[in-house]
Amino acid sequence: MRNLLLTLSLLCASLAGNTQVQIKNPLTENQKNPLGIDVAPRFSWQLQSANRNIVQAAYEIRVSDAAINLPKATVWASGKVNSDQSQFVGYAGPALVSGKKYFWQVRAWDNTGKVSAWSEPAFWQMGLMQPSDWKASWVKATEEDTVNRPSPYFRKSVTITKKIVSATAYITALGLYEAYINGKRIGDAYLTPGWTTYSKRLQYQVYDVTNHFTTGTNALAAVLGSGWYRGFIGFSGQKNFYGKDLALLAQIEIEYADGTRETIGTDATWKTAFGSIVSSEIYHGETIDARNEKTGWNTGAYNDASWKPVTIKTDGLPPLVATYNEPIRKKETFKPIQYITTPKGERVLDFGQNLVGWVQVRVSGKAGDRITLYHAEVLDKDGNFYTENLRPAQQKNEYILKGSGEEFFEPHFTFQGFRYLRIDFTGEIKPENFTAVALYSDMPRTGNFTSSHPLINQLQHNIQWGQRGNFLDVPTDCPQRDERLGWTGDAQAFSRTATFNFDVHNFFSKWLKDLEAEQENGNVPFVIPDVIRSFGPMRAGGSAGWADAATIIPWNMYLAYGDTRILQDQYNSMKAWVGYMERNSTNYLWNKGFHFGDWLFYRPFDDNDGRSAVTDKYLIAQCFFAHSTELVIKTAKVLGRQEDVTRYAALLQQVKDAFMKEYVTANGRLVSSTQTAYVLALNFDMLPENLRAQAAEKLVENVKSYGNHLTTGFLGTPYLCHVLSRFGYDEVAYSLLLQETYPSWLYPVKMGATTIWERWDGIKPDGTFQTPGMNSFNHYAYGAIGDWMYRVVTGIDTEENTPGYKRIVIKPHLDNRLTQAASEYNTGYGLVKSAWKTTDTALTLEVEIPANTQATVYIPASNRTAVTESGKPLTSVKDISIKSEEGGYVKVTVGSGKYWFSAKK
Repeated sequence: MRNLLLTLSLLCASLAGNTQVQIKNPLTENQKNPLGIDVAPRFSWQLQSANRNIVQAAYEIRVSDAAINLPKATVWASGKVNSDQSQFVGYAGPALVSGKKYFWQVRAWDNTGKVSAWSEPAFWQMGLMQPSDWKASWVKATEEDTVNRPSPYFRKSVTITKKIVSATAYITALGLYEAYINGKRIGDAYLTPGWTTYSKRLQYQVYDVTNHFTTGTNALAAVLGSGWYRGFIGFSGQKNFYGKDLALLAQIEIEYADGTRETIGTDATWKTAFGSIVSSEIYHGETIDARNEKTGWNTGAYNDASWKPVTIKTDGLPPLVATYNEPIRKKETFKPIQYITTPKGERVLDFGQNLVGWVQVRVSGKAGDRITLYHAEVLDKDGNFYTENLRPAQQKNEYILKGSGEEFFEPHFTFQGFRYLRIDFTGEIKPENFTAVALYSDMPRTGNFTSSHPLINQLQHNIQWGQRGNFLDVPTDCPQRDERLGWTGDAQAFSRTATFNFDVHNFFSKWLKDLEAEQENGNVPFVIPDVIRSFGPMRAGGSAGWADAATIIPWNMYLAYGDTRILQDQYNSMKAWVGYMERNSTNYLWNKGFHFGDWLFYRPFDDNDGRSAVTDKYLIAQCFFAHSTELVIKTAKVLGRQEDVTRYAALLQQVKDAFMKEYVTANGRLVSSTQTAYVLALNFDMLPENLRAQAAEKLVENVKSYGNHLTTGFLGTPYLCHVLSRFGYDEVAYSLLLQETYPSWLYPVKMGATTIWERWDGIKPDGTFQTPGMNSFNHYAYGAIGDWMYRVVTGIDTEENTPGYKRIVIKPHLDNRLTQAASEYNTGYGLVKSAWKTTDTALTLEVEIPANTQATVYIPASNRTAVTESGKPLTSVKDISIKSEEGGYVKVTVGSGKYWFSAKK
């Protein structure tokens, strides 16, 4: 029996050693089977193999105009290409046809000479690539109630007599839209077409609607909402920012079985009316009067004789662009965990999680009965419903019943940030009839972090839910008050953390295009899209650490995804921002203009001895001037712009020289002695080598002088622990992470937070609140500590000269206050894992590296003889190369595969 088991084991090992590499997850422009591409696409795929050290040696791509024709590669065949590139491989065939669908496959050869099978067919469909491809007309309601501004409804009946082979809908709106064919909703996206700089870029969406049609009479229909286009937006009470008329543009391309084609679009034959959505605002919520419901309005059998003809809109029409970022979709749902009657007598449901979305309700009553839902993030110290921090935003949805048994309501064109729901209703409230639905951009989840510390695990939960709630087509600062804007400072501070938790490649690529569209003479507004330029104090733009989103985010996306196109697309924008700083400096010293500074830094009440951590705003500005210049230099090197490398390298030196002259004493002390000042100076290498160690010591002294508490705001926080670890102070960095009293990352966790707060003490220890004018409980910026947790605690990183995790670094930094930490991260190549555990006598480190990559692994151990891998002495494992023993680590290089390292303490 033992011999039989041994034989089977050897056979399995032999089969595993001969396993053919497989192709998985084929993507087109970082999307799975996308519809509506308006550029020549790029292809990506992953290799999978049970063997170690698998690298792609060559690939072959074939493209056809029909899935059945794929073996013939009727459009383009790459031929066998000797390359290890498996990310963003460009299509190089004939010109692509507007609206046409293409199919593709790839196969790959590995470094052992074996070739994979062809991948499963993937496809993409081109968008409408030229303005002349649009045959439809923009239509709008002929008249409306200009006070309540109800949602306009549109419809048209069409007759289909032939069999349809394919039907594709191209839809957009000025405002938000939901579209239907024969009563069936088109797509599962919400708040379309999303939010862009509408005057310069309006996205359209593409849908396969082949199965929506029937033979005979069909109804095409849509309803619009005010949304960002004309609703209240910004915090100055403005509306109609982009325009006052909602309008619809829809075009359906039909191909019949007999080979003929037909185009059906919005035109003067469409009709319009108003219905049950009597008002809709993003900040204030939605009112639905079911008594006004036009039953069956979006079906073919409906009689629209009373509807009015539409008006054709010809003015103020923006350029149309395809959509590449993931749409907003319904995601997680929550049932109430508690039904509360507050001390004031309010009836409140607690959903247990601060989320962004809305509440679905099932309710019965008489015609004309109202049920009003109010949304809040927290209860006050007495347990009452608290909405003062919402400012003018009402966050209220109201439903008026028609009295026909149980009725179902949910809003269409709004969203709320909330955990608690207050219900005003004369009837009985049944908690089981209420469901909270989370809405956010449907970014694939890519990362996970766990540890032996439950509060740190909750912090990671809060980081991810802060990102979910605020990545709603644009990276908003908060989702609840009368703001919800794409603040650039918040976005850049969090951008690297964001890349770990979710795939934000397309999300930020889209937003950065709007950033460039909003730039004027290089100046970057405070928010993108910029809707506060008319608000006096916000006209300036160009704030250090905010406007640097123009350089920091493209570079972070490049590091995370290895995509040079985002650098190519944003390069002019990056240079323009640096040019703005250069033009506004004197002798390379940028010490003018408005700056937010280290926003929301530590400020104790009644500060009599100068403990407030005030950092000179112009010192901060000079640091970011240098950092953005350095990022332009790095980008220029990647893009092969040597002349720019030379020019900006000289500028960088001049900027740093000006910093030394203005802000550093002869002994190396900064004129601002705050944590943020030293963090920025060290992180951006503002100081010469000989002054850095003493500056790091001063930073540590400062941290200890505050009892191991941080005092940083939005700009210092992302780099604080990174700088401490870089200069050998891991223990201090861990003390900050594990600090449980204010100000700290774990203080809000101890206070019951389920998302990241805007302020370190949004709720004070005595249960009272910070100033209600600016006190969000879902504000992701301080969640930037996540980047240190992932890249330092568990040590997963990418080498900068081979970004996108093509060459991986695993270098965990341990602390005896944690006994375990683990991260898993789905890169473009596949899963990377680093998981360590410690006991009193030993360390284990589990590592997984995806195929077609390599990794440098730092094993925490005193020497190589103390280390084993899969139970064998490290020195005897042939497919691991031992490089050195340095700084408490054994450094090795490995190829793809799974590894189990153990080391004696």
